[in-house]
Amino acid sequence: MKESLVEAWRTNHRINLLLLEKISGEGLACTLSKRGGRDVARQFAHMHDVRLHHMEKRAPDLAPGLVKFASKDPPEREALVAAHEASTAAVETFLVDVLEGAPRRRGFRKGIFTTLAYFIAHESHHRGSILLTLKECGHKVDNTIAYAIWDWDRR
Repeated sequence: MKESLVEAWRTNHRINLLLLEKISGEGLACTLSKRGGRDVARQFAHMHDVRLHHMEKRAPDLAPGLVKFASKDPPEREALVAAHEASTAAVETFLVDVLEGAPRRRGFRKGIFTTLAYFIAHESHHRGSILLTLKECGHKVDNTIAYAIWDWDRR
């Protein structure tokens, strides 16, 4: 069971990185907001920051070293990749600890699979938002990438 839990989380991470890798620099700056909302880069930063928030709340010892992005400054791709790598590892440790009943770990009340589902659902929402933003701004990703994010057996 532990291996399946970890693999689902890692697959989600690989899909995030695949998408991030395939977006042009111009695409990372795209936004549909007319009032200063998140551009694509800041959506990826937000995904990481939500992970950090949950680590600070649910497993504070896993949060040190995780960078919080400034809310208005679009981060560079390399910083996003590094942050996602670090927070993926922290969340993975957290998930395994909760599964194994480690002390001082608090998952969602409905259990470990609800906890994992929350993280993946949140990030999937943002991947969809990112794809829509790119499409509407004229930076649509190649169809092979758009379909690849759904091919969890190969990721």
